Amino acid sequence: MSSPHLPVLFEAEYGGARHVGFGRPEDGARQTLHRVGDGAVAAAFVATDGSEAALRAALTEGAESVVVTTGDPGLRLLPPLLPTASGKALLSGFMGTHKKKWGGRTAPVDGEFTPPKWFFKGFGDWVRLPGEDLIVPGRPVALIEEPEVALVYVNDADGTPHYAGYTFGNDLCDIGLHRRDPGYNPYCKLCDTALTPWLFLGPPPRTVTGRVTIVRDGATAWEGGFDCGDDALYHRGQDMADHLFTYPAVRRPGLVNYVLLGADEASFHDGFRIADGDRVTIDVKSHGVTFDNRVRFVSPAPHTTPAAAPAPGTEASVAGA
Repeated sequence: MSSPHLPVLFEAEYGGARHVGFGRPEDGARQTLHRVGDGAVAAAFVATDGSEAALRAALTEGAESVVVTTGDPGLRLLPPLLPTASGKALLSGFMGTHKKKWGGRTAPVDGEFTPPKWFFKGFGDWVRLPGEDLIVPGRPVALIEEPEVALVYVNDADGTPHYAGYTFGNDLCDIGLHRRDPGYNPYCKLCDTALTPWLFLGPPPRTVTGRVTIVRDGATAWEGGFDCGDDALYHRGQDMADHLFTYPAVRRPGLVNYVLLGADEASFHDGFRIADGDRVTIDVKSHGVTFDNRVRFVSPAPHTTPAAAPAPGTEASVAGA
């Protein structure tokens, strides 16, 4: 079941300026964009109730507008609310959140909340968009695609987080390295993550279903379904977010947070191994969103670390040799 009725907001660069648009037009359709300043959309979520009507009023009244065609080469979509300044947005998420990984159970409603493991993926400007390559280290142990819901928050001037909406992503990572030693998880997460530019307005989704297709050399190499909505989680999304925002480091004024809620089992669990050049397509059928990215293995640059200093006394003995 698709959800075309859900209100959607997006940002884009066009004609050297930042713009905001509403809705997701089909390819070749006409779309009205409204010029906004950097951070204006994030500020609108702080200043309003976050509804589509309030956001339209705050962002379009008196703004210059332009009508473009979807697919215009001069139109560059942006991750939702991404600030221009580097380091003003963080991408992070939770692990082991799905009921499948807890024997189909859900966390006790009245029990003490035990937070799942959390990871830091990178700054917001590390996020890749649909169609862009996802770069991973040159010799991964075993990669896994992870279709996920990403909640988007913006902090106000006092550091209070304001929920803006949600989007979808592929949190590519090296699960093989993680399984070799969970202590290596920070290394495991040093792979690019893709987010779609569409910000769905409204509460986090209870049901998100879709299908992954991995194409290699022009042919389908693996495909399978996924479910990453709130109803599929062991931990409640609201509990996870509430716990994360008890930490002052993620409550810094003006900071945008992209919070990944975890993934269903995927190709790795079926015995498949992603290879260099594979194209991963994620079709979020419940929401009518499809995006794809090519995976690229990148070898490290030549070694540039200087040699260690000689041990004490070594220089003198060499000089007298």
